[in-house]
Amino acid sequence: MTKILAFAGSTRKGSFNQAIVNVAAEGAREAGAEVTVIDLADFQMPIFNEDEEAEFGMPEKAQAFKELLMSHDGFLIASPEYNSSYPALLKNAIDWASRMGEGEKPLQAYRGKVAGIMAASAGGLGGMRVLVVLRMLLENLGTMVLPNQKAIAKVNTLMDDGEITDEKTIKQLKTLGRETAELAGKLA
Repeated sequence: MTKILAFAGSTRKGSFNQAIVNVAAEGAREAGAEVTVIDLADFQMPIFNEDEEAEFGMPEKAQAFKELLMSHDGFLIASPEYNSSYPALLKNAIDWASRMGEGEKPLQAYRGKVAGIMAASAGGLGGMRVLVVLRMLLENLGTMVLPNQKAIAKVNTLMDDGEITDEKTIKQLKTLGRETAELAGKLA
């Protein structure tokens, strides 16, 4: 069975990006994938520093996150847009998981994997600019990013009680989740 890991690059309570990744995850489940949805708040990691890594090794939470990435065939990632890029929280997690451990191949957590990416914002662009740099980062690590990506503008008007309620948006996000699961299944 195809395994998909879903997470948002935000730990904010009521995160718009967690709300959209939850819907995309449901689409992947409906396509037959086994989906694990995580909250990066459960994986607190220090800012990556190679000197500290050499002295203390990989932090326990960073290793746990990396192992989740390695045990899944693909990812659904929703990212907030901070000044036209991804937040430090997301980049730091990605950086820690890129480190090669003993007996591992380089970039084992990312190479040969598939990612569906999305962003949400209360603004008019919906986080569209972050998707460009997130795609570039993931592809440079060896992850195939689906051409279909979603930027959900004015997401706060498409929600009720922290969940997406707009049917058109739900359909688009579920389609992204389904397409990610299907491609990951073909490549696995």
